[in-house]
Amino acid sequence: MTSRRTFLKAGAGVALLGGAWLAKPQDNAGAVEPYFQGLSSALDRADVTHPSLLIDLDKLDQNLAVLNAFFSRQPDKTYRIVVKSLPSPDLLDYIAKRSQSQAYMVFHLPFLQALAKAKPDADILFGKPMPVASAAAFYQSWQPQSQGFVPAEQLQWLIDSLPRLEQYLQLAKQQGLLLRVNFEIDVGLHRGGFNEPASFAKALELVAANPEHLQFSGLMGYDAHVSKLPGFLGDREFIQVQARYRAYVEQIRSAYPKWFERPLCFNGAGSPTFLRYGDVTQVNDLSVGSCLLKPLDFDLPILAEFEPAAAIATRVLKKQVNQGVPTQEWLGSVASWWDPNQQVSFFIYGGKWLAAPWSPPGLSFNGLYDSSNQQGLSGSAQLPLAVDDWVFLRPLQSEAVLLQFGHLLAMRNGQLLARWPVLGADGP
Repeated sequence: MTSRRTFLKAGAGVALLGGAWLAKPQDNAGAVEPYFQGLSSALDRADVTHPSLLIDLDKLDQNLAVLNAFFSRQPDKTYRIVVKSLPSPDLLDYIAKRSQSQAYMVFHLPFLQALAKAKPDADILFGKPMPVASAAAFYQSWQPQSQGFVPAEQLQWLIDSLPRLEQYLQLAKQQGLLLRVNFEIDVGLHRGGFNEPASFAKALELVAANPEHLQFSGLMGYDAHVSKLPGFLGDREFIQVQARYRAYVEQIRSAYPKWFERPLCFNGAGSPTFLRYGDVTQVNDLSVGSCLLKPLDFDLPILAEFEPAAAIATRVLKKQVNQGVPTQEWLGSVASWWDPNQQVSFFIYGGKWLAAPWSPPGLSFNGLYDSSNQQGLSGSAQLPLAVDDWVFLRPLQSEAVLLQFGHLLAMRNGQLLARWPVLGADGP
């Protein structure tokens, strides 16, 4: 039996491994773009000393212009700001003023408490059902005599099932409250919510039977799965999503037509799908947040007009040639010869964020040093990167990453304008 050949031929640009020819990787090192050079200079001038999350206000303004243009063509639809994706009071104020919206979606009790205190005119909808203990805690801490926010008029609790509705009704009876309840419906995502007419009808009946404690305020149907489906499958599913949503609306209209005499909130969408809702009539309230900063997970064709507006900046602490694997140092020379992008190891201040290397081009994470203290990165010897230089990473998402840096650095035209605190939070 003939053995399989395995050898490497130096300088040839290819290798034969186990009988298969492999092309040597190309050197991916690139020059630092002027944009990031400008950010580095601004951070140095501002004496920034630790990893920071940057918000580019110029790019945010461009994204807001796209968003506002869409909603200007949809005067019957409310833009609802997703707080978890933009969790900073100053950032929320900036977006609210430029979008002329006071409608918010929250997912966390401390965020609700902060918003209700700071924004007495806010219209707040929960984006996920909260344990009844969270609702009870909110009303226990609420001080109506000193705060202008009126929960019975401005707050919608999300209800996903009949048992949860019964819990909220019991709370309302115990504390003498009127609770506005918005029903989560399963429009195809299958992440909970009412999913068949019979239980939905019983929940509506319970609301109708207790008008002194419960008021129906609308529906929420989230369609995040649509953006994950390819091509025609996504298009077809979006049509099905709207058909399912419409069926719930018509069920309500048939049973309780008088409820439609007051404004109702029929919420849907998200950053990956809201631009599809121009011709959708039954949904009048659209939630959008992440696309305004456009983290990497939102690099979608439908969001092509939006620009990345957030970056993590951190310094290089150490730079050294590839030392290989501890106890197997010889592997460093082999890896460096085979792949020029493995020639140098860089260690940065902090790390293990939900992010990807962005600048300078040619960096990649080194899996051997996957640390939140000194993240390891690999790159070519041609990379123009030295100790104390700035490395930039692009967040994969905004909702968790923005809370990890204490303050956001608001930048405009390459200058640091302000340090914005984030909402005090100890969870998602």
